[in-house]
Amino acid sequence: MAGERQARVADRIRVVLAERLEKGLRDPRLGFVTITDVKVTGDLQHASVFYTVMGDEALRADTAAALKSATGMLRSEVGKNLNTRLTPTLEFFLDAIPENADHIAALLREARERDEAVAGLAASAQYAGDADPYVKPRDLDEADADDEGTDEADADDEDTDEADADEAPRAG
Repeated sequence: MAGERQARVADRIRVVLAERLEKGLRDPRLGFVTITDVKVTGDLQHASVFYTVMGDEALRADTAAALKSATGMLRSEVGKNLNTRLTPTLEFFLDAIPENADHIAALLREARERDEAVAGLAASAQYAGDADPYVKPRDLDEADADDEGTDEADADDEDTDEADADEAPRAG
């Protein structure tokens, strides 16, 4: 039950911050910010806000400074729109989603290139042994002729085994 309330409060904080940042802050250092996630502690006293910034590293650093200086104003805005007894403290963290996505895309591209190279090698490859290493079934005519001869021999063997069993002395 506490997990549901945490999720609701975190979602509400995310919406309130996103709306406030959409209206804009009076800080020219603030870049194009997207609030990606908010995590709230179990006692609802602390909120970790994850954000991304479109742009280069300098713009990210400027945006981090702008958010740090506007934390008090953003916290009071959250307090006005959040119906809790205490307003949680806000801490902003730069989310590494774009960098991770670029890294994963590079790894997938490299894997695709390696797969293409392996497919090229496989197309020109030859078998180490016979072209078809599996044993082929014999023709039915040969198999029937062989089976008929072995069936008669097996029947003769069974007759002699029964005769030997009858002649053997019984212990007892």
